[in-house]
Amino acid sequence: MGPPGRAQPLSLVFLLGMGMASERIGCPGGCRCQYLEVNCTGQQLLEFPTAIPLDTRQLILMANNISYLPAVELSILADLVYLDCRKNLLGDDLDFTFIGVAKLVYLDLSFNNLTQVTFSTFSHLLSLVVLKISDNPNLVAIEKDAFANNTWLRHLDVSRTALTFLDTSTVRDLPNLRFLGLSGNLWHCNCSFLDFITWMTETNVHFPDADNITCYTPAGRHALKVHALEAQLHISCLTQLYKQDYVFLCLVGFCIFFAGTMVAWLAGICAVIYEVHISKGEEEEEED
Repeated sequence: MGPPGRAQPLSLVFLLGMGMASERIGCPGGCRCQYLEVNCTGQQLLEFPTAIPLDTRQLILMANNISYLPAVELSILADLVYLDCRKNLLGDDLDFTFIGVAKLVYLDLSFNNLTQVTFSTFSHLLSLVVLKISDNPNLVAIEKDAFANNTWLRHLDVSRTALTFLDTSTVRDLPNLRFLGLSGNLWHCNCSFLDFITWMTETNVHFPDADNITCYTPAGRHALKVHALEAQLHISCLTQLYKQDYVFLCLVGFCIFFAGTMVAWLAGICAVIYEVHISKGEEEEEED
């Protein structure tokens, strides 16, 4: 029997070798795998990788050419908490894609081709804390209740997209929101956007790069900073409202006047007919 001192290094080497072998088992080709993490950055992947270890907690697919995330393959990774899909070709419909990864806390879909966000897109991500969907130049719409189920959402970035409007309740009703990226969008600063601008000035949410949150349309407000526009827009919209009120009152007054005139005219006709009828009756009595 050898000296006990040599058994310890041999056991360490054995354990280290087993650890390295376990890292290689089930690792997608071209990716780097370590304990609970799979990193496939920049591997020119065209599809979602296969043979991902089932206990993966962190999956990085950054800088590839993936255009589709299969819901079934994702759902197998039930313990996934971190998913980075930056700089891919994801677009079109992502509804129900994340139905099986309810533990997801971090999701980065920036620099893709997303076109819209609906209630069904992220509604199953009940634990989501960080969501980045910035730099999607074709993203034109986020539904009013798109984040209704994401009550833990703390960091939301929708910067540099094609958004022109965002309903106030979409972000106002997120109780844990602390960081909201809005810069570089095509905001249409009309009276419908006034409520959102007012919320921005009153909320405790932090807006990074606030000076780049500017209006794109209408032409008279192009490049104006949104946070400094509230007073001007408030006065303009109230004046417009007053004008509408005046028009409405004038129409109501005209309708009342016209109705009164018609009633008086009909009453006059009825009175004349009545008088003629009475006169004829008296004449007939006199003749008899």
